[in-house]
Amino acid sequence: MFLKHIFLGIIGLSFGMFAAGGVFTVLISVGLIPRFAGKMHVSSKVFLFEEAVVLGTLLGDFISVFERSGRLGDFILKNELFGSGRTEVVWHAAGTVIIVAFGLFAGIFVGCLALAIAEMLDTIPIFSRRIGFRHGLGIAVLAMALGKVAGSLLYFAKAMYLYGGM
Repeated sequence: MFLKHIFLGIIGLSFGMFAAGGVFTVLISVGLIPRFAGKMHVSSKVFLFEEAVVLGTLLGDFISVFERSGRLGDFILKNELFGSGRTEVVWHAAGTVIIVAFGLFAGIFVGCLALAIAEMLDTIPIFSRRIGFRHGLGIAVLAMALGKVAGSLLYFAKAMYLYGGM
């Protein structure tokens, strides 16, 4: 049983690193981080932005793996840090502000990423012509899209089967 857990841990970490590497590769290949730094007129701080992305990803992974690390709200509500009647009101207002800010920044990030990917897609035909990859590009893109669709359908079908709906 112990060896099984060790094996599953190694497999999980390996696949996690593989997925994170893919995400970082996309962010770097579309030039999103240098573009952000250029728009903010702090081009000399590109390395700092890249480190912030990596640290933010690691923090998010840590919170999602170790569930008890994200229980700040329970601690604040239990100990009534803002007074006996006001703690819940203050905490719910702060939570609303945090959710709105997160939604705003996530929307900005997704929009910039979509535009960067769309710009990169214009370069794919040029790149494929230069390297002599004339036939099969459409099939490769279609295969990737069908793989993503199949994975999504399997994910949602499993959730519907296990939990009886969404």
